Amino acid sequence: MFEKYNITTFCAPPTIYRMLIKQDISKYDFTSVRHATTAGEALNPEVWTQFERATGLEIAEGFGQTETTLSLANLLGDELEPGSMGKPVPDYGVDLVDSDGNSVPPGENGEIVVRTDRANPHPGIFLGYYKDPEKTDEVWRGGFYHTGDLAWRDENGYYHYVGRADDVIQSSGYRIGPAEIENVIMELPFVLECGVSAAPDPVRGQVVKASIVLVKGVQGTDTLKEEVQRYVKEHTAPYKYPRIVVFKDELPKTISGKIQRNLL
Repeated sequence: MFEKYNITTFCAPPTIYRMLIKQDISKYDFTSVRHATTAGEALNPEVWTQFERATGLEIAEGFGQTETTLSLANLLGDELEPGSMGKPVPDYGVDLVDSDGNSVPPGENGEIVVRTDRANPHPGIFLGYYKDPEKTDEVWRGGFYHTGDLAWRDENGYYHYVGRADDVIQSSGYRIGPAEIENVIMELPFVLECGVSAAPDPVRGQVVKASIVLVKGVQGTDTLKEEVQRYVKEHTAPYKYPRIVVFKDELPKTISGKIQRNLL
């Protein structure tokens, strides 16, 4: 289809890219494509790397909400960094803050906010939730619009997604972002896609649960579960490994293809 219609710009959610890299896409003609972009949820660095290796195209990721439009992006001319949402769109007022509203230093998780006056909001920011002043007050406070999304910023100013504030897993006093664990699991060749969520635990409060869809022809076994657990232990901190691993035929998604962790 790319070759037949001379497609120049390809925009797709990460789900589509995850499906593509599990096929031999190097045999297809992508020479007409000048821009490959994605949004909707975090793109796993391994997916970015494999797609670039097969096609020569670097995927430009961005972050925005229905309430904000695009506010973080890998803009034309930026050097792309695998796994990063990019940098704040100029003049948008994006920042990362802690629970007290203070900017956090590089490497530390914070909530993505937009610094803007509610009475005179920045262009591109919504005015409020229709007939729901309570919800509007909940997200618009302290001189910020609160997105409810967590991220961290590296030394070069690139933002990296952690997860929704209510998706973060609280286990034995540790705060674990699901996106980090998903990125590691996606490096395994037999994994088509995965979603990481919290599961209740009487001792630890919550534990990490990984719901995994395997590539065709691979059977979910106890040995495979142990391999997933061992791989995560080796490539992250030991306390972050999924104590629960389940294999599924598919994961619940929104109409735009975003994995719904709250349903896992």
